[in-house]
Amino acid sequence: MDKTPTLFGLQGVKRRIIYVSLYELIAIGAATVGLALLTGQSAGHSGVVAVAASVIAVIWNIVFNWAFERWESRQAVRGRSTARRVAHAIGFEGGLVFTLVPLFAWWFQVSLWQAFVMDLGLIVFFLCYTFVFNWVFDHLFGLPASATASAQTATEAATA
Repeated sequence: MDKTPTLFGLQGVKRRIIYVSLYELIAIGAATVGLALLTGQSAGHSGVVAVAASVIAVIWNIVFNWAFERWESRQAVRGRSTARRVAHAIGFEGGLVFTLVPLFAWWFQVSLWQAFVMDLGLIVFFLCYTFVFNWVFDHLFGLPASATASAQTATEAATA
C-alpha cells in the first residue's frame, strides 16, 4: 500500500480536472515534437494533429479512468501496485491506438500500416510517460479514493 505523504489530497472532479490538464499539456508538447521528428513535417502541422489527438485522449481519459476506478473500487487489495499501474498504462494507451492511427494516416496522408509504425514510437513514449506521470501525480496529490477507501466510500467517490 502506498503511504507516501502528499502535497495535496485531491479527490473527485477537482482531481480529474487537474490530472487531465497537466497530463495533456505535457502530452501536446511532447507529441508535437515527436510527430515533427517522425514525419519531417513542421511543428505547426504536427501540433494541429497533436491537439486533435489530445482532445480524443481527454475524452478517452475520462471514460477509461472512470471505468478503471470503478473496477479498482471493487478489488479486495487496495493501493496501486506496479502491476496495476502497468495494466492501467497499457489499457489507456491501447485504447488510443484504435483512434489515433486512423487520424495520423489521414492527416499525414500515409497508409494505416505506416501510421501504426509511425505511432509505435509515440506508443512506447506514452506508455512510459503514463506510468511515470501517474506515479508522480499520485505521490503529489495522493491516491484516489478508489485505491484507499473502504468499498462503499470508493464506490461513492467513483460515481461522483
